[in-house]
Amino acid sequence: MKLFWGFRDIKSSSISSFVLFFYVLCLFPFVVWFFLSNKCILLEWEIFSASSANMSLSVILDPVGMSFSAVVCFISGCVMLFSSSYMAGDVFLSRFTGLVMMFVLSMNLLVFIPNLVALLIGWDGLGIVSFALVVYYQNVKSLSAGMLTALANRVGDVMLLLSIGFCVIQGHWNILFMWDNSLSFLVVFCVVVAGMTKSAQIPFSSWLPAAMAAPTPVSALVHSSTLVTAGVFLLIRFYPFLSEFNGFRVGLLFVSVLTLLMAGIGANYEYDLKKVIALSTLSQLGVMMMSLGLGMPLLALFHLYTHALFKAMLFLCAGAIIHNNSNSQDLRQLGNLWQQMPLTVSCLNVANLALCGAPFMSGFYSKDLILETSLYSPCNLLILLLIFIATGMTAAYSIRLSIYSLWGHSNHLPMHSNFDEDIKVTSAVLVLSVITIFIGSVMQSVVLEFNSIMVLPMGHKLLTVFVTLLGGWLAVVLWQSPSASRVGGDKFMSFNSLMWFLAPLSTQPVVSNPLFMGSYFFKSLDQGWLEVAGGQGVLQVASSISGSNQVFQAKLISSFLMMMLLSFALFAMLVVLY
Repeated sequence: MKLFWGFRDIKSSSISSFVLFFYVLCLFPFVVWFFLSNKCILLEWEIFSASSANMSLSVILDPVGMSFSAVVCFISGCVMLFSSSYMAGDVFLSRFTGLVMMFVLSMNLLVFIPNLVALLIGWDGLGIVSFALVVYYQNVKSLSAGMLTALANRVGDVMLLLSIGFCVIQGHWNILFMWDNSLSFLVVFCVVVAGMTKSAQIPFSSWLPAAMAAPTPVSALVHSSTLVTAGVFLLIRFYPFLSEFNGFRVGLLFVSVLTLLMAGIGANYEYDLKKVIALSTLSQLGVMMMSLGLGMPLLALFHLYTHALFKAMLFLCAGAIIHNNSNSQDLRQLGNLWQQMPLTVSCLNVANLALCGAPFMSGFYSKDLILETSLYSPCNLLILLLIFIATGMTAAYSIRLSIYSLWGHSNHLPMHSNFDEDIKVTSAVLVLSVITIFIGSVMQSVVLEFNSIMVLPMGHKLLTVFVTLLGGWLAVVLWQSPSASRVGGDKFMSFNSLMWFLAPLSTQPVVSNPLFMGSYFFKSLDQGWLEVAGGQGVLQVASSISGSNQVFQAKLISSFLMMMLLSFALFAMLVVLY
C-alpha cells in the first residue's frame, strides 16, 4: 500500500520520461541492426478495398526513420525529466505532459508513415498540438504567437493537401514510389513550400521566434527534434523524387542561404536569451536546407541529429538560467554566471562550441562537411561568400551570448538565487553534454558511408575554422557589456532585429487589411444594402403597407357605416313623407 501511494506521488512528467527512455533503450538494438544491414522494411495494411479503389496504411522501418525516432524520444525524455523541476509549481502539469506526449507521438507518426495521406495525421497533429503548447500560458502575447504559428503552418498544410490532390493521377500516395508525370512540377512545388513553412525558411520565418512564448521545455523540444525538423525530414524522404527537377536544388539553395544570413544577423541584434537561441536554430535549419540544395540529403540528416542534441542542451541550460533569475530573459540583466552556476555554464559552453563548429565537437563533423561540400560544388561566388559570412555570424552571436550572460559584469535583478543543485536539471543536461561531445565522431566513423572523395587545397580546408575564429574575435571586439537602460536604435538596427521586417510584414499587413476590408464590407453590406434589400427593408415595407391598409380599411368601414346611416335616414324620411 505504501508503495502504491509512493507511486502516486511521482509526477506525470517523470513517468513519461521513464517511458520514453525505456522505449529508446528497446529501440537502440534495432537501430544498430538497421544501420549495419542497411535494410528497409515496408509494411502495408489494406483497410478497405472495393473494385479498383483501395484504402491502406503503410509503415516504413528503415535506418533513417528508426534512428530519427530514437533521437526524438531520447531528447523528449531528457526534456520531460527537466520539466519535472522546471514545471514543478504548475497546477496543470499532467495536462502539459499529455500535450508533450501527443507532440512526440505526432512526430513519430510522421517519421514512420511514408503514405502522403496518412502522413497528414502526424503533420496536422504537430500543428494542432504546437498551437496548444504555444498558448499554454493563456495571455494575449501567447495567443498572438500561437495564431501566427498556426496560420503560418497552415500554408504548409494546404500545400500538402494540394500535393495529395495532384498525386491522384499516379493512383497511389506512397512517397517511396513517386515518378514523373504531367503534374509533377506542381507536386514538387507544393511539397517544397510545405517543408519551408514547417522549417521556417524565408518568407515564413517570423513564426519561429514568436513560438518562444511557449514554456522553455517545449521550446527545447520544438527547436531540437520535432516541429521545425519535420519540414527537413519531409524533404529528405521526398529527395529521390525532388532531385529529378532542376529548379528544386537551385531555388532551395538560394532560399536557405538567405535564411541562414538573415538569422545570423538578427541573432547579433537580439537581447532576449530564448530568441537568440531560436534564431540560431533558424540559421542551422538554413544549413540543413543548404545541404539538401547541394545534393547531400544524408549529410543534412547527420547535421539534424547533431544539432538536435546540442540545441536541446542549449535550451535546457537557458531554461535553468531563466528559472533561477526571476524568470528574466534579458541578456542585459544577467552576467557573471560562471561563478554562480558553473555546471550549467560549462554545459552551455559545450553546446555553444558545438554550434559554432569548433574542431572535434559534434557540430564540427557535420557542419564542416557541409561547408566543404559547398566549396567543392559548382556554386556561385556570391552564394559562397554569403555562406561563410553567415558561418562567421554564428560564432559572433554565440560569443556575444557568452559575453553578456556568462562572463560579463553582473547586472542581475536585486532578488535572485542561482544554484546547480537540482538533480533533475543537471542529470538531463549532463547526459546530453556527454553525448554531444562524442556523437559526431562516432556517427561519422561508424554509421555514415562516404562514397565520394573531395580533394580541397589546404587553404579551403582551413577556411571554415578561420571564419569561425574571425567571427568570435569580432564579437569580442565589438560587443561590450551594456547597461540595462539602453533602449532604441536606428533604422538599420530595427531592420536586422525584426528579421528584415519579416515579423511585422507577416502579421500587421497580412491581418490588418483583410480585417479592415471585412469591417467595411460588414458595414456596407451586412449592416447596409443587404439589410435594406433584406430583412429590415422587407419589414419596413410590409409594415408601411399593412399600416396604410389598416388605415384605409378603418376609414372604409366608417364611411360604409355613415352611408348606411344616411341611406336609412333618407329611406325613413321618404316613408314618413309619402
